[in-house]
Formats: sequence, C-alpha cells, structure tokens
Amino acid sequence: MGYLSIFGTTSALDASAITDALYIAARPRRHHVSGVRELKIDLVISMIWFRPAPELLRPPFKLVRLPTIDNPLFPIPLGMLWTGVEAALPVIGGGGRVLVYCRAGRHRSVAMACCILIGLGMTADDAMQLVVTSRPIADPHAPHIERRIRAFERDWLARQTHTQRQE
Repeated sequence: MGYLSIFGTTSALDASAITDALYIAARPRRHHVSGVRELKIDLVISMIWFRPAPELLRPPFKLVRLPTIDNPLFPIPLGMLWTGVEAALPVIGGGGRVLVYCRAGRHRSVAMACCILIGLGMTADDAMQLVVTSRPIADPHAPHIERRIRAFERDWLARQTHTQRQE
C-alpha cells in the first residue's frame, strides 16, 4: 500500500496504508484530524498515554485507548493486543477502516497492526513483512516487539484450535 502524506496546517499526517482497511500512524495531533477524516477511518486505536485530540473522540470516529509504553522491561500486555484485535476485526469485516497509532508509528502501533493481520489470517512472519514493506520506519523485529507479536500469534492459534475442537 504505502506511505501517505496528508498535509494539515503545520505538518503532514505521518500515516501508512498497510492494507485498504488498516493504517499505522505516528501520533495524530489536532491539526491532523482532517487528514484522518480524509482516510475515512472508522476506528482509531491509540497505543500511547497522551490524550488523543478531542476530535478523535467524536463521530465519525470510535476510539479505543490502550495506553502502553515502548520499553523492553514492560512488554505490551497480551490482553491489550486482544482488546485491539477484537475491536478492529468487526470494523474491517464490515468494510470499515482502522488507524492504529503510537508516538512514532514504529513499535507499539506496529505490534498491534501485526496482531490485527494475524487475526485476519496472516502468519506473524507475513504480517511483519507486509508492515515493513508498507511502512519502512516500522520495526517489528525489535526484540521486545517481535516477542509480543509471536506470543499473540501462538495465543491466537491456540484459541482458534480450542474453538474448533468445541464445535
């Protein structure tokens, strides 16, 4: 898909289309909201502690806040990754679009986007490759990020197998 540059009043929205329905961005500020609107985003997933621009709290957006820190000593909780994936899959399945962001669009949002792609049926390796190809600044292979992506994939596959056995 590739890098998008949507210019606001002071700087461009740093967003990359990973698929037609999934985008990764650096933290959108108030002056970036029109660019987010232009992407026709339905769901915004924030992976940072800072409050989002107030406009992202109002329709047409739905906002899910999953505040985490980018630090190898504090891995992203799998429960937060599950929360994001469970919010994103129905939106994408219904033809909507999802924007995931963190401070730089390099680690936390990349982990979440890879987990969403796993939820859509990709392997962790294919998800990480697609993200890096579409957003060159992305670094899913940072050890603390890749470990979480692979842990999510294992958990996702185990739950899918368990669900299939129960049916």
